[in-house]
Amino acid sequence: MLSSVILINFALACLICATLYLTERFCYDGGFFYFCSRKNYQTIMDYDFLHDFETSLQESLLKICTANGLLSGTLLASDDIDQRWHDLAPEYMADAVKEIAQYPSVALAWASYLGMAIANGWDSDWEKCHAMGYSEFYGPRGFDDMDEHIVYDIIGLNPNSDEANRLEETLRTIAEHSLSQIRHSGIEPQSPMAFHTFARACKVLYRTGAAIELHRLGYKFEAVNLN
Repeated sequence: MLSSVILINFALACLICATLYLTERFCYDGGFFYFCSRKNYQTIMDYDFLHDFETSLQESLLKICTANGLLSGTLLASDDIDQRWHDLAPEYMADAVKEIAQYPSVALAWASYLGMAIANGWDSDWEKCHAMGYSEFYGPRGFDDMDEHIVYDIIGLNPNSDEANRLEETLRTIAEHSLSQIRHSGIEPQSPMAFHTFARACKVLYRTGAAIELHRLGYKFEAVNLN
């Protein structure tokens, strides 16, 4: 019961941010969201807490994805792909916070699908992918079926295939794990920290999704001899 109350209060705080988005655009500096007209808003944040939360969550999701065979113990990444989160995050967050009250796992999981789409575009046609607007990743029903559009139309997996089913199950698992971590983080409900913690979780899920797609495409880290 307590966790449900915390989640509802957390959702209300995020919905307030979504409402403010309609009048003042979110900006994102790579570590914090803030309202563009009030950049000093970020000064009240606890950076150490957010950094530790992000690091811990990333490590736990890496373990889950490795155990499920979607990663091999390493978080594959690219500066280009990370930068696209910087570009797309404000619009994604405006969508995601509207889903928290009824579909909190969706609000988190869809960031992983977005990361997969960007990683796929980075591999196939980065110039085109880099130029795509956020809404171009929507499905026919907009944000609601973004996951299916990305998996079936952009990445090209067959519906109901074992690969697609395992992917869906894993992304649902890491979203639910992330939600549990937020609920047990000790953050104050209806606070700016609640929103920023949720934003950090979305960032981690985006990067995890990107890593999963890079791994699926055959990328891996290799040692380079510079001698």
